[in-house]
Amino acid sequence: MIKDFISLEQFRNRLTHIDALPQLVIIGILSGIATGLVMVLFRLIIELPLSCWLPSGNAEGFESLPGWARFALPVSGSLLLFALLSRLAPESRRVGVVHVLDRMSYHQGNLPGRNIVVQFFAASIALLSGHPVGREGPAIHLGAGCSSLIGQHLQLPNNSIRILVGCGTAAAIAAAFNTPLAGIIFAMEVVMLEYTVVGFTPVIVAAVSADITMRAIVGPHFAISVPAMQLQSLAELPWVMLLGLLIGFSAAGFNLLARQPARIAHWPLGIRLLLAGVLTGAVAQYYPQVMGIGYDTLDQVLNGQIGLGLLCGLFIAKWMLTPLVLGLGIPAGLIGPALFIGAIAGAIIGLIGHQLAPVSAADSGMYAMLGMGAMMGAVLNAPLAALIALLELTGNPNIILPAMLAIVISNLTVRQLFGMPSIFISNLRAQGLDYQHDALTQALSRSAVGSMMSTNILCCNPLLETNVTTTLLAEQPDWIVIENEGQHSLLEPDDLKLFIDQTEQDNIDLLEIPARRRDLSPISFRATLKEALDQMNDHGFDAVLVLSNQGQTIGVLTREQLEHNYYRKQTS
Repeated sequence: MIKDFISLEQFRNRLTHIDALPQLVIIGILSGIATGLVMVLFRLIIELPLSCWLPSGNAEGFESLPGWARFALPVSGSLLLFALLSRLAPESRRVGVVHVLDRMSYHQGNLPGRNIVVQFFAASIALLSGHPVGREGPAIHLGAGCSSLIGQHLQLPNNSIRILVGCGTAAAIAAAFNTPLAGIIFAMEVVMLEYTVVGFTPVIVAAVSADITMRAIVGPHFAISVPAMQLQSLAELPWVMLLGLLIGFSAAGFNLLARQPARIAHWPLGIRLLLAGVLTGAVAQYYPQVMGIGYDTLDQVLNGQIGLGLLCGLFIAKWMLTPLVLGLGIPAGLIGPALFIGAIAGAIIGLIGHQLAPVSAADSGMYAMLGMGAMMGAVLNAPLAALIALLELTGNPNIILPAMLAIVISNLTVRQLFGMPSIFISNLRAQGLDYQHDALTQALSRSAVGSMMSTNILCCNPLLETNVTTTLLAEQPDWIVIENEGQHSLLEPDDLKLFIDQTEQDNIDLLEIPARRRDLSPISFRATLKEALDQMNDHGFDAVLVLSNQGQTIGVLTREQLEHNYYRKQTS
């Protein structure tokens, strides 16, 4: 009894159900620990070489390089990326958050291992060579991918693999920013697109596990050092609302710029990557702070240590350069640069406001922090995640009110005034794809076919003796599965019983008797209910034959069962 309870097969079967919380907690822990370890490695492979190579000894200190090196480094990185990516098929080059959303929407969260490896090394090269990109997007892909591979290796049902992708996403953000709560909200708001107790529980466990893993290995880490700050008076709220509006315009422009390189997508990969390196090197001659992630510059902005003129130049340079470089094919992230751009824009608005009202205005660092949240919320269409990130980074509840105003207004500006979804969804649609999140899709994706299938079935050949058939019917099966030369069809026992009562034949051909027979197509018990419904619609069938991992018939799922279960939940 105990052995059956703890067996892997029993574990898999339980995960097909939506309420398998103990099992979901276990996979959440596995996801968090695995993601935490990968994040440690990813961070070290970037920071240790840069700390040794850069003259300042600071992993963010690209400003300490001479001009020729600031040009040669990103160009060399682009050439290395071409040497790596040119050997791969286009499918293997797909990386980042957009790739994760694509696999969630069209492949039930099953992420290929090769793309994960490509993301790790390609993003490392891009960041080591000073391209103006972030590591958070690659971190999300790595966390989601490693978690997905755990589920695939254990042959878990697809509904739990989808949850594992959410776990990996939250764990990656928790480990990268030391913001576990923001990671949880981001995973639910952007990747999983739902808020349920069953979904929240494993994601919370994963984020906490990853954060503990990172702290245990590298100690407490804070990507950004944030000073204590607050508004001086409620009279500043109109200025905060203006900040939200202007940041919304900036976010819309950022999204539009990111689409422009699609016009030259037909250019050879090598030319596009080289152009990205040349653009970065050229801009870095005047504004070296745009190179890399830029957290050192971000710290200076938050502490009010950069003048208005330099801030304006940095804003234009980073705002234009990052989306173009990413669109040209540099395989890294945009979350860090979005925070950088938002902070600089907020600091500019704060300095101008302080000059207009020097007594009553808050420091520019306060507005820089609000700009970070507003830009993140607008670009990613993740307002709640942005708000929680600000609260975790500052540890200051006084920021909630102005942050809510700025984030909501910037988000409304992008979505309503410009009609733009998140930049990830925009990129998906540019590829002819979309992110499915209607109510039916969400409901049917939470459970696997193993949770609803009928297991009380009889499998037999079409030719049977009458006395044998009577014996089989005495077992009172729900369905009879007829196996005939690799084809399967479904027969209701009542139809067979009625025929036996009306005939005196010694032998019966189940394919010839007057009855309603349904054709069956095979499907794995790991498939979600949404996959089963899609398969029925694609084949024009009303039922599927459920197979185990070993290919054995274990159950039947009908369209009537799906519809009855869905409408029962809708009315309960």
